[in-house]
Amino acid sequence: MKKNRYLLCLLLCGFMLYFAVPRLSVTADGVQGIFAIVWLVFALMVIAGNLTALLYTPKRQIQRPQPQGLKRKSRSF
Repeated sequence: MKKNRYLLCLLLCGFMLYFAVPRLSVTADGVQGIFAIVWLVFALMVIAGNLTALLYTPKRQIQRPQPQGLKRKSRSF
């Protein structure tokens, strides 16, 4: 279920970047240039965080219950 959320966040971030990058001027002077750079850095952080969470989520291990009738014998030397 969480993987769907990470994928949705990635798609939304990509959608926002698709519209924002042509309008942002990184080479502009003053506050406009600083805002563009900071906005792009935050967008890249969002992408990196969601990709990390999507790719490195631990997978569940299936544990098989042991039959109750059989007990393991321990060896002693």
